[in-house]
Amino acid sequence: MTRYITRRLLLTIPVLLLVSMVVFTLIALIPGDPALVFAGGEADPEAIEALRRHLGLDRPLVVRYAIWLGHVLRGDLGKSVRDGRPVREVLLLKLPVTVELAVLSLVVSWAIAVPAGVLAAWKRRSVLDYAATTVALAGISIPNFWLGIMLIYLLAVNLRWLPPSGYVEPWIDPARNLQMMVMPATVLGTALAALVMRLLRSSMLEVLGTEYIRTAQAKGLRDRVVLVRHALKNAMIPVATVMGLQLGGLLGGAVITETIFAVPGIGRLAVESILTRDYPMVQGVVLFSAVAIVFVNFAVDVSYSFLDPRIRLVEERR
Repeated sequence: MTRYITRRLLLTIPVLLLVSMVVFTLIALIPGDPALVFAGGEADPEAIEALRRHLGLDRPLVVRYAIWLGHVLRGDLGKSVRDGRPVREVLLLKLPVTVELAVLSLVVSWAIAVPAGVLAAWKRRSVLDYAATTVALAGISIPNFWLGIMLIYLLAVNLRWLPPSGYVEPWIDPARNLQMMVMPATVLGTALAALVMRLLRSSMLEVLGTEYIRTAQAKGLRDRVVLVRHALKNAMIPVATVMGLQLGGLLGGAVITETIFAVPGIGRLAVESILTRDYPMVQGVVLFSAVAIVFVNFAVDVSYSFLDPRIRLVEERR
């Protein structure tokens, strides 16, 4: 097992290096002169040129990348142009908010998708199956921004059950925090649940047709035992892949949802940084999002060996 994890971890190193190259190059190729943006349109040319030298923009792209990568490896992502704060400090401040939203969204997603997917596969071509499939298609089709606006209009404006937007730290007021996170977590969770439910249904149908499931049924095991203990675990492998990709995206920042509900997470930070042309902050957000996706996929690869020991055995034989 240790050998399997070590190999997977070593494979992430060239991926992270390639990600850093892509992130730096894309930001560097943005049209316009960053020095002109930072100094302002009315600054004199000499001041702009001095700022370009100070920022290292007069050096070749390869040299600038090497310097930037050296700073990144030491944990220095630069400073924000807007307020001069270190980018790393701002990201660490916003990260708990986005992590909380991601975790709550996954809870909502799994609470809906797993029971619905399993029952839809078990009761194939029944009314329950058709109803679950219809709801899943609706969840995939409805845009997040529309669902968020409708929830605000219904639950906050009309019924006044929940606050329309904002955020309170859970350690200050847990009840208020949960009230404010219900709607954004529901918006993200329902979209994830629709995709996971359809994938889990397809995977469960494939597993339920295998011989070991028929053997378990022939032994007289109860349906719940067959579904949970024998079928669901093997059916979760493709679902884990999709959930890993979705979790990486959530940790990178749910841009639209955080903007609609004024959640001060990484997604909203990305929007504000783009609008103010805060290039170091944009670069830090994009790099963090990419690294989060890489490491989440690494965790998914490791989880395969727990869901299906055959994967681990094949890797160890190589």
